[in-house]
Amino acid sequence: MTTPPDARALARLLALARRARAAAYCPYSGFAVGAAVLGASGRWFSGANVENASYGLTVCAERVAVLTAVARGERALLALAVVTSSDPPAAPCGACRQVLWEFWHPLGREWPTVVPGAPSGPPSRSLSLAALLPDAFGPATLA
Repeated sequence: MTTPPDARALARLLALARRARAAAYCPYSGFAVGAAVLGASGRWFSGANVENASYGLTVCAERVAVLTAVARGERALLALAVVTSSDPPAAPCGACRQVLWEFWHPLGREWPTVVPGAPSGPPSRSLSLAALLPDAFGPATLA
């Protein structure tokens, strides 16, 4: 798949992220996050944030979803939905943006397929990964 995901695919991603959020382990912050990614292969992956008493070892939901996809052989992502309880819904943090860039399909970096969402209702907006991480450092930088 090398075309932008349609509204139906983005809605499915949002539903998967909402479901994943229910599994968040966040006893310290109470800030539950769920994320889902769509791979270029057409496969779907999700994850929830996992906190740790040693805060630096906490892993964001977006990275859990991406790393799950990569561990299952996916190497190119096309879309992400992330669900938080904040208003407006939170976009991925800087570390997550960098990891997303590493595995985002180059053709899709300009597509508005990063969807922050609330626990219910329609998505608030769609952003491109390029807008979230301008002048990104990535594999091409090392070439």
